[in-house]
Amino acid sequence: MKKAADTPHMIHSISALHQLLELPKPLHPLISLFDNTQVVASKKQLPRTFVFDFYNISFKKKLKGRTGYGQNYYDFDDGTMLFTAPKQLITTGNDMEYYGVTLLFHPDFIRHHPLGENIKKFGFFSYESNEALHLSDSEKQTILSIYKNIENELCHNIDDFSQDIILAHIEALLNYSNRYYKRQFITRKTVSHDLLSKVEKVIDSYFESERAITAGLLTVEWLAAQINVSPRYLSDMLRSLTGQNAQYLSNDSVLGIYEPVTRDIIFASVLLPVV
Repeated sequence: MKKAADTPHMIHSISALHQLLELPKPLHPLISLFDNTQVVASKKQLPRTFVFDFYNISFKKKLKGRTGYGQNYYDFDDGTMLFTAPKQLITTGNDMEYYGVTLLFHPDFIRHHPLGENIKKFGFFSYESNEALHLSDSEKQTILSIYKNIENELCHNIDDFSQDIILAHIEALLNYSNRYYKRQFITRKTVSHDLLSKVEKVIDSYFESERAITAGLLTVEWLAAQINVSPRYLSDMLRSLTGQNAQYLSNDSVLGIYEPVTRDIIFASVLLPVV
């Protein structure tokens, strides 16, 4: 039986998290931004695992210790961004210390705005912790300026324009993060191309063993598991490097192997691209 200590601590509201961290009450019930140095609660008193009912976008200026998603830990340096969506598992190590800036917002805050639907397009909310975004000095300044704009807006009296302005800043934050992730794929070519080589070897081995006949078409989830990355990160990386996502690339390999009639059947069965 799983020990109670291993059971994730469910946080249903931003106010509840503020109370747990011994922070002042949030200025808005559905969105909050705070400097992690403001956290008063002792790390020894905090649960090791959390599950939030809201989004979390954190910029780590300095972070001693480890944090992660699921069972994976990661040691972070200066200038790293983490993204988690509602219902994801967040794990903190015993040596965790709080530095940086955290933005929290509930799905209800974006529900009746286009961002409520478009946020699904930002795949980095599904990345693993070792696939975090590492920022250059100039990128840090851009990100911190957006955080500052959100903070300034939250500190003003709420009016008819407040939510739209804050949402515009959140969209800018996500769009810049998307740009910087693409830059990371490009500038870390050695790592990315090593992964690409692994993908090609896995696909070749899959079809050379005729496993495709018994197991069917490759899935992004299976392919990602073979090279130890998240499905969304793999698909986004391949799209950046090759212009094709993981699902298309894996099934495109099928077309050069089977006879024309079989190829048509397989092609008709290709899953939709990951979006």
